[in-house]
Amino acid sequence: MRHLLSELFPICRSITGDGLRQSLRLLQAVIPLTLYEVPSATPVFDWTVPDEWNVRDAYVKNNRGEKVIDFQASNLHLLNYSIPIHRKMPLAELKPHLYSLSTQPDWIPYRTSYYSRNWGFCLSHRSLQSLEEGEYEVFIDTSLEPGFMTYGEYCLPGETNDEVLISCHCCHPSLGNDNLSGMVLAAMLARRLSQRANRYTYRFLFIPGTIGSITWLALHEPETVNIKHGSGCGLRG
Repeated sequence: MRHLLSELFPICRSITGDGLRQSLRLLQAVIPLTLYEVPSATPVFDWTVPDEWNVRDAYVKNNRGEKVIDFQASNLHLLNYSIPIHRKMPLAELKPHLYSLSTQPDWIPYRTSYYSRNWGFCLSHRSLQSLEEGEYEVFIDTSLEPGFMTYGEYCLPGETNDEVLISCHCCHPSLGNDNLSGMVLAAMLARRLSQRANRYTYRFLFIPGTIGSITWLALHEPETVNIKHGSGCGLRG
């Protein structure tokens, strides 16, 4: 479990994109997970599957050319779903796009902007306070365009069609006890259950938070009548 966790931890995941796919493919080494891709703009109840987001690099440099915020150092530094940008600006213009936690001055917070077009960076509050007045180069190399939302599913038929649904979120980046522990626990539980006969049918879903659950329910509404029990491993494993 620790080995799988260490493989998954560095990947920059989101509700869509290559990081999510890479993570699900790693889980396929543990269980025969089937991957599904739902196109952007697909209506799911009163929601819509968003455009696909991918990131290549992001940083902020000071006027000496030093990277004071660097996505390569931690993928938490980038506001998840940031739009691309490359330009210079004074600190006063940059600051509204910087996020920190004054109550935890050494932590890098995790922030997202899934459903509104925005850009930004997250950094420790100590780092924020150390920024000097001057001009900064802001570079975010991302894409946000029509693509797909990916999710994984593994079903273990039992003696009855009555189902136990176990769902876990798999959309957060380097957060060991938020998404990752649930993903690893669910995968290992599925592997253990596959080695024995079961009374219930067990269905495991590895899906992005909120939009993944909504999408699966919208596309599988008739099948929900078989669900008798459920457990979520989304926020804390």
